Amino acid sequence: MKKFSTTLKNEEINSIAIGGFDGLHIAHQELISHLGPNGAILVIDKDSASLTPNSHRCKYIKQGCFFLKFEDIKDMSGEDFIIYLKKYFINLKKIVVGYDFRFGHMAKADVDDLKRLYEGEVVIVKEVFFDGISVHSRLIREELTLGNIKTANRLLGRNYEIIGNVIKGQGLGSKKLFPTINLRCKEFLIPKDGVYATITKIGEKSYPSATFIGQRVSTDGNYSIETHILDEDIENLPKEISISFIDFIRDNRKFKSLETLKKQIKEDLTYAKQFLKEML
Repeated sequence: MKKFSTTLKNEEINSIAIGGFDGLHIAHQELISHLGPNGAILVIDKDSASLTPNSHRCKYIKQGCFFLKFEDIKDMSGEDFIIYLKKYFINLKKIVVGYDFRFGHMAKADVDDLKRLYEGEVVIVKEVFFDGISVHSRLIREELTLGNIKTANRLLGRNYEIIGNVIKGQGLGSKKLFPTINLRCKEFLIPKDGVYATITKIGEKSYPSATFIGQRVSTDGNYSIETHILDEDIENLPKEISISFIDFIRDNRKFKSLETLKKQIKEDLTYAKQFLKEML
């Protein structure tokens, strides 16, 4: 088991919430709300998280994060899993899980088995709905791939964010169009291709921006993630920046000339500037 973002020792933890926690969305936050001051989340990591991959989950909670690889526990029986938890967290008093939580070999054990096998307090959090929608990570992923950023953000309880490494672009933007910062981002789910109103964080400062995702079909045809900072010239970029998605502006499409492309980009930037001004 790996530990992140907590100064508490294993023996000081007295409550844990167990799950995959990809996204740390509003349903996950409901689980976390049942933890005490010495609580932590226990992430069962299947290496499939794409909304908050790896330890990025820890960014969105105040409690500690502990990670267990699914491969390391998949063959444990439900009883052996509980024994393992009690040995690791020797002062464990409470376990919090969702209504559909399953554990043990072949996921044969459910919440009723958890109550039977664990003699401490067990909190079963009911299904969480938002505007009649059952909140799940897979639904948020679907909304992002459809470009439904506002819906995804409501289900997350925050603006969807990706983090990537700054790379060199084609160089055309700064010469003939608008300067952009180009990203390589492999771990995070990338929203639908198109243009977005965004917030780009560089170092400790956040900037209103417009971000393009997709094939540069009007120029070199290469895939890119590139963000333009509105009304700012940024120098000395760090190796890594983050982009938060606020609103979908338009689909990606091909333009007949750089002149028509530049005109459209100017309209995109005007929309993003006005939208973000009203929102922030």
